[in-house]
Amino acid sequence: MGHVSSRGNAMETPLLIIDMLKYAHQRYPNQEVVSRLHDNSIHRSTYATTWTRTAQLAHALQALGVKPGDFVASMAWNTHRHIELYYGIAGMGAVLHTVNPRLFSEQIEYVINHAEDTYVFVDIGFVKQIEAIAPQLNTVKGFVVLCEAHEMPETSLPNVHCYEALLASQPENYDWPNLDEHQAAILCYTSGTTGNPKGVLYSHRSMVLHAQASASADLLDLREETVLLPMVAMYHVGAWGAPYAAPLAGSKLVLPGHGMDGESMWHLIREEQVDVALGVPTIWLTLHNYFQEQGIRSTPLKRVCVGGAASPLGLVKAFDEEYDIYWQPIWGMTETGPLVTSLPPTKAILAMDKNDRYGIQTTAGKACFGIDMEIFDENDQALPHDGVTSGELRVRGPWVIERYFKDPSTGKFPNGWLATGDIAVIDREGHMKVVDRTKDVIKSGGEWISSLEIESIVSQHPGVNECCVIGVKHPKWDERPLLLVVPEKGHTLTADMMVEHLTGRIAKWWMPDAMVLVQEFPRTGTGKVLKRALRDEYMHYLLKSE
Repeated sequence: MGHVSSRGNAMETPLLIIDMLKYAHQRYPNQEVVSRLHDNSIHRSTYATTWTRTAQLAHALQALGVKPGDFVASMAWNTHRHIELYYGIAGMGAVLHTVNPRLFSEQIEYVINHAEDTYVFVDIGFVKQIEAIAPQLNTVKGFVVLCEAHEMPETSLPNVHCYEALLASQPENYDWPNLDEHQAAILCYTSGTTGNPKGVLYSHRSMVLHAQASASADLLDLREETVLLPMVAMYHVGAWGAPYAAPLAGSKLVLPGHGMDGESMWHLIREEQVDVALGVPTIWLTLHNYFQEQGIRSTPLKRVCVGGAASPLGLVKAFDEEYDIYWQPIWGMTETGPLVTSLPPTKAILAMDKNDRYGIQTTAGKACFGIDMEIFDENDQALPHDGVTSGELRVRGPWVIERYFKDPSTGKFPNGWLATGDIAVIDREGHMKVVDRTKDVIKSGGEWISSLEIESIVSQHPGVNECCVIGVKHPKWDERPLLLVVPEKGHTLTADMMVEHLTGRIAKWWMPDAMVLVQEFPRTGTGKVLKRALRDEYMHYLLKSE
């Protein structure tokens, strides 16, 4: 008799988003959720209060006629009310669509209509913005302003409600449905640099697994004693999963609202004793500039987790040497749910020689459990992990999407992988380093030049506040690198000084052909430097100067 494979006897209980908040309310009821509101007042709540208010929200949604499977939009900063929307909307079986208010109004109109949202929950600060496009929103039945009754603005929005008034009379218990874990829970559109934004639809299961991975030592390493400040917006890839991972770990959650400037950040870090913060490099450059102006050297901050763009070596070094803050790189994208790699400060990493360590801190770190990561050549052949060979990065895993929302095209999903559009190398120990975007890599005389590599070295010059390298047209070499620099206040910077700084650190033929000093860079809705706009502007720069 051969053995028949038999199933194990474990219960099949679904992995649901609402259960993460239920867990936090049971295990860490008094842990704080602190928010900066639109009037700059500080609001204090707890996981226990968040749990009862989320139940009230679910009743309010039902009263508005929201049904399981409906899509409900939010246009809001990181606040306690937005957290309630994260749990209440998904918990009752509807789908939360987080709208990025920094998109162009045509794109906001496009994503709301494409998702067929039934209601829009909107912060006071974005009411005017949504008023302008409200008549074009075909499926929206009404609007809810995230404020107290006495704060309700005068508005032309039709069928408009006040959030606190809706919640006020509702019961504090809700019979949460037992959903299918594969059901859609949250929708986020990519801030695509070309064409319309594409929808990325996550399931309950993918978000719970991602939260467990994010809270773990492999990624964000959150604990009950952690005070977490997500400076990455909740309208952008779910604030990197922080609203889900923090309750799982029992961490105190500090939400910055609209306060994205150095002074606002420092106020929260100092007053709430924030020790871990998440954000794109631009945010940490803003904080660094503020610290420099104010002469601040000592801070409760121990770690900044940085993703969304390459980590410049200059900032990695400054954060360590000037403030004793560990710069923790992470990598992911909207399509990867988002976090998949990181480099936490292990004993072995901290024991390294500083210069070697800074080098590793500009990589994206290693993939966490559940994630497969490979690099491929043009012929779909996997390439060796030797730290030298580069190819297109592809990933797969339980919180990586297999297709875009309502999109039949499959070009980005070869053979069950997500093709990321990043060119990367992976070393023998699994450290992944993005060397460029496929669309940003500079091809000069048939050879590749990595714009990120040059940027990382330029960023270490004391006269450089921010820099960007783009490929521009050249009569002989097809493309050559052009260096654009925002200089540090009070520093003189010449092309000769930069050539001297780069000599011996990059291959001779990588040396940028010219340096242009600029006041600021154009940015995408999520704060990344818009290289495409810079390429358009400077494409013929070297042809003119011949």
